[in-house]
Amino acid sequence: MYDALYARQSIEKKDSISVESQLEYCRYEARGEACIEYTDKGFSGKDTNRPGFETMMNDIRAGKIKRVIVYKLDRISRSILDFANMMEIFQKYHVEFVSSTEKFDTSTPIGRAMLNICIVFAQLERETIQKRVTDAYYARCKRGFYMGGRIPYGYRLASTVIDNVRTSMYEEVPEESQQLKLIYSMYADTDNSLGDIVRYLNEHQIKNLRGADWNTARISEMLRNPVYVEADIDVYRFFRSQGADICNPASDFTGYNACYLYKGTVSSSGKQRDLSDKEIVLAPHRGFIPSGTWLACRIRCQNNRQSTKTCKPKNSWLAGKVKCGRCGYALIIRKAKTKWGRYFVCSQSGSRGAGCTGAGCTVYADVLEEYMFGAIRDRLSEFSALKESPLSCISDTEEKGMQASPQKNLVKKIRLTQIEEEIEELLSKVSGAGNVLMKYIDEKVSELDAERKALREEIVTANGTDTEGRLKQITNHVKIWETLSFEDRQGVVDTLIKVIRIADGNIEITWNI
Repeated sequence: MYDALYARQSIEKKDSISVESQLEYCRYEARGEACIEYTDKGFSGKDTNRPGFETMMNDIRAGKIKRVIVYKLDRISRSILDFANMMEIFQKYHVEFVSSTEKFDTSTPIGRAMLNICIVFAQLERETIQKRVTDAYYARCKRGFYMGGRIPYGYRLASTVIDNVRTSMYEEVPEESQQLKLIYSMYADTDNSLGDIVRYLNEHQIKNLRGADWNTARISEMLRNPVYVEADIDVYRFFRSQGADICNPASDFTGYNACYLYKGTVSSSGKQRDLSDKEIVLAPHRGFIPSGTWLACRIRCQNNRQSTKTCKPKNSWLAGKVKCGRCGYALIIRKAKTKWGRYFVCSQSGSRGAGCTGAGCTVYADVLEEYMFGAIRDRLSEFSALKESPLSCISDTEEKGMQASPQKNLVKKIRLTQIEEEIEELLSKVSGAGNVLMKYIDEKVSELDAERKALREEIVTANGTDTEGRLKQITNHVKIWETLSFEDRQGVVDTLIKVIRIADGNIEITWNI
């Protein structure tokens, strides 16, 4: 029978002991006894799926080994369960275990107890290292560093420096990006399907420059990838509405940089349409697909993968517009584990002191949203063409003077997004708020809502869009309501509705038009 000398090294680096050095320690411990050496280079100690280890265990079962010698305990295992199973086999075949740097006598209870304590700390060390590596990875992701992987079609790698650290970034390949621009422009037209695009590319002999064949799956993947988009505030709002974790503030989305999409630190469903728990980071490279085109394609891809509504937001697109018909305070969203899920309650209902008794009925969010969608559709049907408009009396000269620069318009859009985030944060603090805090929140939300409506009107005016044009755009939105983002639905409501009051089952709508 022989002594088994086992050595393992996962990664070769300066501060780690090599396999050869480990074996030297083990040979000294063997004291000249006949031995067999087993090694595993490039394997982690998190499990026992290692060829050298498995060969050694087979030799133990065959009765060839009387003693196993290692340099250190964590060289053979860093898992409590694996170590316990291994020691059970050792005892079954009467095999001794020796660590050349940690003296254990496995023939005594105290020796076995000390051995188990050490393996607990070995597993703790492994998990700590794993957590540290994961944290470091995501810290680099959030700073925009290149993290490896397949280079997206349309780009090549170029050297760059970020925060005084040498890394890589994507650089546009004109020949490939022209093909992508064609694909995006075709799919933005709802008359073209993915199959139509593949047929067009093949019929016109537009070859994939990397030698692969065009197919719908590959094109769909390209259309969903934010690595191509000129990420502006509209892109920011889209990802926010989908529940993604956005690492950069809204003010950074200027339309220059593209985006990286990471899976995030929290495991999710894995479905490509689900962006919750995903992380969005602005990339250092420029995008080359306009945000409007990219969003149109991204939403089409999303809707192709689900026949039902887009994932419900945690709030309602009517939030901020619905008021209690009794006290005048806002109705806010509450959640319940019922088939209805969400419902509106008066923010003053149940408050300490002179609280409101509520709207007098249960206001289910889904039911109210469906009712208001029908009311919006009926209201628009009354306006086949708008005759009177606040902008109709403005001369061409005055209208040109009202035109704002793109930069000023961008600033307004960013501020609009910040206001919506502030309103959402304030509404999240309503639960459990006292009278004084509740009054402050209601006043602040009303103030922010007024600023939001004013900004929306300024943005529309700056774009030179008249009331008739706005109504036409809204009518088109209503036709594709199921595909609209949360923010687009809010925009329709902001334009058409001033306030919705509910009391005792009655709904009173005050329209802007």
